[in-house]
Amino acid sequence: PRASLASMLLRLAVAAALFVSAEGLLGSVARATAPAAACSRADLAMRVFDWKTRGSEAPALEGLDLGSLSKSPGSAHRAARKGRGISAGQGATCGFGTRGQKSRSGHSTRPGFEGGQIPLYRRLPKFVGRPTGPGHTKTEYEIIKVSALNQLDDGAEVDYAALLAARAVSKSKRKLNKVVGAADKLTVKNLKVRAHAFTSSARAEIEALGGSCIELSPTTGEPVAA
Repeated sequence: PRASLASMLLRLAVAAALFVSAEGLLGSVARATAPAAACSRADLAMRVFDWKTRGSEAPALEGLDLGSLSKSPGSAHRAARKGRGISAGQGATCGFGTRGQKSRSGHSTRPGFEGGQIPLYRRLPKFVGRPTGPGHTKTEYEIIKVSALNQLDDGAEVDYAALLAARAVSKSKRKLNKVVGAADKLTVKNLKVRAHAFTSSARAEIEALGGSCIELSPTTGEPVAA
């Protein structure tokens, strides 16, 4: 009987200890979760550390929008000062190496250069009337000197066909014509010259003798409105 009574008392003591420890654990959990549940939107705040602000105040979370955004401190760097000593890491050769084409001053290569091998614009097939290469945008004119206009009569309308009929010019494969100045001055008056382009000296010489310069469109061949 004494042994059974002692074991019963021991069991009661262990149960009481477990009950007390469980009650304390539940109470601490309830106390820890109670403030979080009662937190409102107005209590929110961003944790911005001092090393991220560096003297500037942290932006208000409630008023944060696209207009109040700013770049993070330390994200923008000033331009590297090259050639100011080897201790900076960009001195002497400034990060371009010691020798070679890319270490020289100025532009290393022109656009389209492929190191000496046949470039792409030379590897492509060629078509008549469609030039390729660095100068493919150049506009080529058939040159008409103002001295060639002297073979026509006063007050005539001059174009390339009229000059060709008067044997003042020869046949040309170019479709655009340009009137330029010459050593021999123009003597014919009141000419109406039709061409795709005029130099300033040729235009002044024609208009000084009462003539007019009619500029033609390079695509349609019609007169271009001034």
